[in-house]
Amino acid sequence: MNAHPMLKAGVIGLGVGERHISGYERHPNCRVTRLADFCAEKRAEVAKRHPERRMTDSAADVLDDPEIDIVSIASYDQHHFDQVMHALDRGKHIFVEKPLVLTEEHARQVREKLRGSPHLRISSNLILRRCPRFIWLREQIRSGAFGQIFHIDADYQYGRIHKLLSGWRGELPGYSLVMGGAVHMVDLVLWLTGDRPVEVTAFGNRIATAGSAFTNFDLVRALIRFESGLVVSAGCNGGCVHPHFHKLEVYGTEASFVNGLESAFVYRSRDPGTVPETITEAYPGVDKGDLLEDFVEAVLHDREPEVGQDAVFNALALCFAIERAAHSGRPEPVRDI
Repeated sequence: MNAHPMLKAGVIGLGVGERHISGYERHPNCRVTRLADFCAEKRAEVAKRHPERRMTDSAADVLDDPEIDIVSIASYDQHHFDQVMHALDRGKHIFVEKPLVLTEEHARQVREKLRGSPHLRISSNLILRRCPRFIWLREQIRSGAFGQIFHIDADYQYGRIHKLLSGWRGELPGYSLVMGGAVHMVDLVLWLTGDRPVEVTAFGNRIATAGSAFTNFDLVRALIRFESGLVVSAGCNGGCVHPHFHKLEVYGTEASFVNGLESAFVYRSRDPGTVPETITEAYPGVDKGDLLEDFVEAVLHDREPEVGQDAVFNALALCFAIERAAHSGRPEPVRDI
């Protein structure tokens, strides 16, 4: 007999948010009952696929609904902060598409409000933690098979410049590809290593989007110094002529890992004639809703979700430092949130 209550979820933003529906409903104790999007055309399109859900043009209708236990916030980035704060005021558990918020001040306000509601769960869709290839890599690192990790090269190769040249990203003043894209690589590095970043130096340019309405850097590259001495090169490449890809190279004292589109390779010898080990675990092998079943479990059992509060704010803190460094042209500390 299932003794747990049936949780009701609502989704705000029906672009990627539509893919949250099946994620929630993989759990037998969760049903998505309300959907919101300001675009009438989008609502009509999604309603055809989900006629049994209540549809609205107002995020507030979802946030204020006393029957809703969990809210997915998949709206445009600039709306996240207000909607997160509203949800917390209404006692909702929250799953937010990255980035959680856009500024350090907003991040601190959210964190402070969460301290006053320790029973509420919050997470963000840092989905690379579910990639089978990266899960394999983390297990190898944790087992000691790579020795001590001393360098990582992680690049978010966007491969979709049209999203920066048109649509809401191109229209949002100062849209940050660090916050919206490189955050995936930042969280991946933190998750793989468990190390603490200390200081960042970064540079950026906007050569690929020059002459467009896009106003922020479309290329950012950062050097990050970690507490252990680990040095990480990380960033985002919004203008690359390359398929969307998560470039990752991990260098340890005993082995090196190089990600590829078809397969990855591990080198366990410095011999120039060595044949690398081919790693065929799936990549990316994830769906946008894959973290939601665990999030429902976390709510039901009053525990931290797989991507917990600390993980969300730690990734944000490093992204904020990268963005600051790229614009200031000087080293910036990573400030705890």
